[in-house]
Amino acid sequence: MTTAPTTTRMRPSHKRTMLLLAAPSVVLLLLICTYPLVYAAIQAVHNGSLINTGQYVGLQNFTLTLPTPEFRNAALFTVVFLLAGVFGSWAIGLGLALLLRMPVPGAKVFRVLLLLPWVMPIVVSATAWNWLVATRDSPLPTIARALGFGDVLFLADPTLAVITVCVVKVWLSFPFMMLMSSSALASVEDSVYEAARLDGAGPWQRFRFITLPMTAKSTYISWVLMAIFCVNDFPTIYLLTGGGPVDATSSLIVLAYRKVFQDFQTGPGVAIAFTMTFVLVIVSALLFSRIRKADVA
Repeated sequence: MTTAPTTTRMRPSHKRTMLLLAAPSVVLLLLICTYPLVYAAIQAVHNGSLINTGQYVGLQNFTLTLPTPEFRNAALFTVVFLLAGVFGSWAIGLGLALLLRMPVPGAKVFRVLLLLPWVMPIVVSATAWNWLVATRDSPLPTIARALGFGDVLFLADPTLAVITVCVVKVWLSFPFMMLMSSSALASVEDSVYEAARLDGAGPWQRFRFITLPMTAKSTYISWVLMAIFCVNDFPTIYLLTGGGPVDATSSLIVLAYRKVFQDFQTGPGVAIAFTMTFVLVIVSALLFSRIRKADVA
């Protein structure tokens, strides 16, 4: 004889108690998150500074700041930086995750060493990269000169500076993508690959039709997180180039910082920050829609 499953209902008094216990934390979180947002929204429609709110100007900060060449150049570099950071680090991280699944000698040691760029303080990483490439007598320019390429100034030439900053971002970010990919690959049963191998599927077919679809959700989530990290990444750019040379590596977050804390134009700086937030919300929504469409976790 089978009995129907019973469900326990929470008493109304218990519900009220739980709500009362959670209320202080909820109110505190709302204050912490809402106050800066509301204050920034007020600053975005005024022409004041960090000290004085100034006069109400409506959307003038947006209409005068967003069409400028300065903003367009910063937006273009931000897109390049984002694409390089997301897809470059994902490709390397996924490749290393697949490699570490193989019986490689010393794989555990490699896993620890490969995490160093992610766990190392950004100031230490930026200092190390500056030592490698910043001046004419740094190691990498010296090697390039010895190979006959002349004086290669990685942080003084605008094009090379963009490439260098993107490479550093990939170097800093691939361990995170490797961890995300490793956890997703761990959920794929080896029997699936074995069955595909018995059916005659080669390495590329197994990667395309098994690995990518079965890790799709984790991939999209990692893309969303890395896109947010890249757009909001101020220290990597500022510590390497300060946004130079000639604003070639000035991203939107660096431009907003300059407007607010160097030019003391709070309204335009906050307008840039709100525009960044709006774009990030759209990108995140698009990627989350892809997560919902993924059939396999």
